[in-house]
Amino acid sequence: MVKQRKAGARREGLSSKAALVIIDVQRGFDEPIWGHRNNEYAEERIAALLEAWRSSGRPVYHVKHMSRLPHSPLRAGQPGNAIKEEVQPRGDEPVIEKNVNSAFIGTDLESRLRRAGIDTLVMTGIATDHCVSTTARMAGNLGFRCFVVADATAAFDRTGYDGKHFSAEEVHEIALASLSEEFAAVIESSDLLKML
Repeated sequence: MVKQRKAGARREGLSSKAALVIIDVQRGFDEPIWGHRNNEYAEERIAALLEAWRSSGRPVYHVKHMSRLPHSPLRAGQPGNAIKEEVQPRGDEPVIEKNVNSAFIGTDLESRLRRAGIDTLVMTGIATDHCVSTTARMAGNLGFRCFVVADATAAFDRTGYDGKHFSAEEVHEIALASLSEEFAAVIESSDLLKML
């Protein structure tokens, strides 16, 4: 069933108004405090998608986390708050600033998308199980067609409530499995590029 849906999605292609959403690709996530991360090439994949999106004339939305925690590298005024060089916004590409996991909470993202007639969102960024997942879940609940790009997202090691360790790879895969086909279609960047 999943394979049929994915194949169908590829045949359908993407609307000319399908928006690329780049979530929290910020320098602060390179800090060692986050621990081990999977998918070290995620930024390269996101940059390739960004270039293709710009070339196709489709809309791009950048999301930036503005932490309110005093010691967070993502706090405003800290070097880590900056968006990474390879995915820097250009021209009139909007930057949505958020303080929580979802890019829809406390922002005008939904109203911007509705005004622009956008019904399809392609999610990329950091971290798969936090801000990417939360934003994708909410997008699905709001009625947007949503894709999450598996190799253009990344997660970090996590420790459970009982002290059990979960590797970044496990966290990433479980987060994607939880999103798949209920909130979003999970897709690889190479397949997505074929849909443009």
